[in-house]
Amino acid sequence: QVQLVESGGGLVQAGGSLRLSCAASIRTFGSYTMGWFRQAPGKEREFVAAISWIRGDTYYADTVKGRFTISRDNAKNTVYLQMNSLKPEDTAVYYCAARPRYYSDSPGDYSDSPGGYDYWGQGTQVTVSS
Repeated sequence: QVQLVESGGGLVQAGGSLRLSCAASIRTFGSYTMGWFRQAPGKEREFVAAISWIRGDTYYADTVKGRFTISRDNAKNTVYLQMNSLKPEDTAVYYCAARPRYYSDSPGDYSDSPGGYDYWGQGTQVTVSS
């Protein structure tokens, strides 16, 4: 059974930084593309970033490009989201998600749709004050 547990959220002032972590209980973690999504109150869940399963290609939403960095440590079964220059509009619950390899064998595979991921964490709140 796949479990994803996020941590690292909190309250930060605008311009500050946070680092989110997602620990995955996946035996073959290296075979999963990992993604981060976020959902603000009254809004749909939206794509933030993804890192592909073998080549480690990274992808970002335009709204976070240049400020956020996704990375993974396959030895620790963990994916990270470094968030710098945070803005009040970044306030949301952030979710970690896992996309199994059976969607595609492409080493750069990813999806920017929540429907492209099979497993989800419980979320961690990020609040950015102005």
